[in-house]
Amino acid sequence: MLGGASSGIEIVGEASDGAEVAALVDRRSPDVVLMDIRMPTVDGIAATEQLRQREPAPEVVILTTFNADEHVLRALRAGAAGFVLKDTPPADLVAAVRRVAAGEPVLSPTVTQQLIEHVAGTGRDARQERARALLDQLNDREREVAVAVGQGKSNAEISADLFMSLATVKTHVSRILTKLDLNNRVQIALLTHDAGLLE
Repeated sequence: MLGGASSGIEIVGEASDGAEVAALVDRRSPDVVLMDIRMPTVDGIAATEQLRQREPAPEVVILTTFNADEHVLRALRAGAAGFVLKDTPPADLVAAVRRVAAGEPVLSPTVTQQLIEHVAGTGRDARQERARALLDQLNDREREVAVAVGQGKSNAEISADLFMSLATVKTHVSRILTKLDLNNRVQIALLTHDAGLLE
């Protein structure tokens, strides 16, 4: 659990079981939680779902290994802001925490391709139909912003590409999250991928 001593980052608590996470978050109020998927009693996915339903909710970064793709997908859909490999160098882990704290998703490039391939092969038609129905709730401009988010663009890049102010981009992203009942940009990206808008 990270709250702000590596150049502004402080570890404020540690839990050995997902069942302990909510109470620890209540006591320590971290900005970012590093969550292992595999824990006794309550696993990291269930603990992530519980945390993301809270107000205010800390961002969650999943720690994973190569063979956990299907779990990672479930965790991202539950509201995790991204995932990193357990063997990520400390400096890269700190950078990932900073990015998530700043509102950017963290998707380890090494695992992302495997995850996309996994998603592409399972239940695609039903997911695509559901995703398209959800995205139909957006107006044209919001849809453009959603696709840009799905392409991994930052707010500044979206602002430049779509000729709108940074404040307007942020407003559109917030409206998309609210309209579609999503937690973060990662879920927008997953939705646009499922809808087939990134192909």
